[in-house]
Formats: sequence, C-alpha cells, structure tokens
Amino acid sequence: MPTPFDDAERLVREFARRTNLQLAGRPFRVSRPDAIGAALHVLLLALGAREVTGDSTPPGLLEFGEAVTLDGAALPDRGDANGRIDFAGAHMAASRELAADLRLEGLSIGVAMTLEPKTANLALLLAGAGANVAVYAHPDETDPSVAEALRERGIAVDADPSLTGAAEREAALAWLGRGFDVVMDDGSHLVRLAHELAPHQVARWIGVTEETTSGLRPLRAMEADGVLATPVIAVNDAATKTQFDNRYGTGQSCVFAIADVLEGAGVTLRDQPALVIGYGPVGQGVAAHLRALGVSVSVAETDSVRALLALYDGFEVGDAAQLAEGALVVSATGVPASITRYEWRNAVAAAVAGGVPGELDLDGAELVPVAPHLDRAGNTLILDRGGCINITAAEGNPIEIMDLSFATQLAALAHLLEARPGIGVFALPPESVDRVAQAALRSRGLTANPATASGRGEDDWRSLRYR
Repeated sequence: MPTPFDDAERLVREFARRTNLQLAGRPFRVSRPDAIGAALHVLLLALGAREVTGDSTPPGLLEFGEAVTLDGAALPDRGDANGRIDFAGAHMAASRELAADLRLEGLSIGVAMTLEPKTANLALLLAGAGANVAVYAHPDETDPSVAEALRERGIAVDADPSLTGAAEREAALAWLGRGFDVVMDDGSHLVRLAHELAPHQVARWIGVTEETTSGLRPLRAMEADGVLATPVIAVNDAATKTQFDNRYGTGQSCVFAIADVLEGAGVTLRDQPALVIGYGPVGQGVAAHLRALGVSVSVAETDSVRALLALYDGFEVGDAAQLAEGALVVSATGVPASITRYEWRNAVAAAVAGGVPGELDLDGAELVPVAPHLDRAGNTLILDRGGCINITAAEGNPIEIMDLSFATQLAALAHLLEARPGIGVFALPPESVDRVAQAALRSRGLTANPATASGRGEDDWRSLRYR
C-alpha cells in the first residue's frame, strides 16, 4: 500500500515530467494539511527547493494545495513539439540575455548536441543573432518531432533516428561538409570525426565550444599529443555549467527517469539500496537525489579525494563488486565498462547517468523486454539498455539548468570570437562566467552586486537581494 511519501514523490515527479523544470532552488509552498502535504514539505526541502512563507509570490512559485499550481496557474499542457519548444524558451531568460548582445551576421555555426526543445532554442537564438545555423544529433539523441518543428522554423537539421552504422557516419560527415566557422559540440564526437576524416574543415574553424567532461578528456589528450588543430573553449569547466548541469540537472533528471522506468515494473527506488559508481559532479548529484528520495546510497570511487568527499557527505564508500550485490547500480563515470558484467549480474537493476557507449558492459547479454525502457538480463533489470537514462527515457536535463549551460555556451562563443585564441583547450574567463550567473539571478528576481574597489567587507551578504 502506498505511503504518504510515495504519493508525495509521485506528485513531485509528475511536476518534473509535465514541465521539465528544476526543483533545486525553486520557491515552493505546501498548503495541504494532510500527511501527503507533510511528506511533500520534507521531500522538497531535501531536493533543494526553497520554502516560501507568507503571501510573497516569487517567480516560478510551485504550490501544492488542493491542486498543483505553477505561478498561480494549473500545470501547463505543453502540447506538441512547437509547444514544448516555446515553453522551454519562455524559461531560458539567461540564454536570451546573453544572445541579445551577440552579432553573428556572416557566421556559420554548427550545433552538435542532443536534439530536444532546449537545444532547439539555442539554435533559434543563434539564428536570431544573425548566424547561419545547422544542427546535428546522434540518432539515439534525436526527438524527431522537435527536429521537424525546427526545420519548419528555418533551421537546417541533420538528424535522423533511423540511421545506423555507416549511414550515420555519412550523415555526420555531410553535416561537417556544410562548412562552419564555429562548432558547438557535446562529447566532441563531431570535432574528433572532423580531425580524422575532414581536416580541411577543421582548418577553417575559428574554434569549438565543448559542453562535457567526456568530450574535453579526449580533446586534452589530442592537445597533449600535438594533433589538436583548433581552439577549444572548455564550457564544461565553467562553474555555471559543471556545478549546476552535472550535479543538479543530471542528478534530478536521471534519478527521476530511473524512478519512472522502474515504476513500470512495479519497483520503487526504496525497494533496494543503491550504488553510485563515480563521485564526480554527476555522481554527487545522483547520490544526493537518491538520498532525498529515501534511498540508502553507497559510493564506489577510484579517486581518493572524491572517495573521501563521498564519506564526508555521509555515504558508505567501498568496493563496487561487493556493494553492487542486491542494489540498484548507477554508473556516473563517463568511462566504458564502469559497470562490469560481474557487477550488474549481482545487482537488482543497472542504469547509466550521463554516459558514453559501453559504460554498462552488456556485450553478449540476452535482453528480454519487461516494460518501456526496461529489459531483464538474467535476474537483473537493465534500464534502457545502458543508454544515458535521462536522454533516452526522458527529456534530458531540466530547462533552467540547460538555460545556464547554453548561456555559458553563448558566453564562450562571444569570448572565442573576441579573443581568437591559438590552438589549445582554454578556460572561459571568470568575468564571462560571472555574467552568466548574474543573468540567471536576474531571471529569478535577484541581483548580486559586484565587489567594490575597496574589496569585500563584512556586509557583503547584503549584496544579494530581491529586486
């Protein structure tokens, strides 16, 4: 029989599923006086939402009363792909502010990212600033209805979910053959392919902005080996990206997607303990969100400092093979074979958060369908065949989180065009990162005054305030 906490969790997940909005940092009020209301209060605080008291109504207020409302209205029906694109755009104020200052006439920009409503808005903002834009997405990371809606709005889209093998590679090469001045990549797949098979295209690039840890890792190796042939701005390393996208965005969206998929098989997250493999920003977010939902969480981490951090965060830390037995195992490493055959065979379920191909080693495994996005291999439930669960089984990271990431991409683009650095991987300057954060605060009705020339004093807390 469901408990009040079960009902509260389902209400929160329904809000996230219907809106694709973030819980952490969101103002909320619970007015229902029953046990579910009490459970909602506890759960929302654990997820990082901010309780509002009195009659104040800050932007984005989520209320749980007789009905669930957002900004005083019923939860929206986002409708078709165009409706989802427009809804996402309405909640991407920081990206709009950064894009408003760009002048991109005469530039050709390639966007190679998961294609869903937030990415569609990035492409539309770039086009609105004057750029000629073309979007590419891997077949497994393409929402075909969003792709078609974007084409109808005048954006070139090279994305087809039906492509496999050689046809997929040919489509990627054809996209590169359009010829770009700047490439915005996610995972550096297209940047690396161009270095391998289209170096003449790389030679014309002003540079690249790279979104992810897994994408920067090989680019830095290429730089060290002397084969990198373009400037790269490390968007992922900016605090406005990795400290929010990875921890809060991927944490919420992956854990909620896992809960939604397991629910299809009659399994709740709290039915078994969980093991998170990897305690970087993604692993930290996954572990924190699992714990907020009442799951007993342990961590396996090969980096000694991160293992110590997990211990200080209150998690059991130990050997993955031992902790996997009887657990939900979630890989958060971005490294192939992080969940080995031995580990998943002893687990109750296995999933990948973030991810690269083969992060869950399923080579030779026989998968039997159980429910949507869920198979069984032996006694283990395999979530979405080891795909990046928040993308393959959900809508990806929440809108406000991707607003931060894409605003950071736009700041990186502005820096790249102004600085024109040489070949190498470069950090985004602090002033660019601060500009993104300031824009995000303004969208939430807050301002943060910069430090004065006299330095930061004891009253600096006063600089953060509601307008």
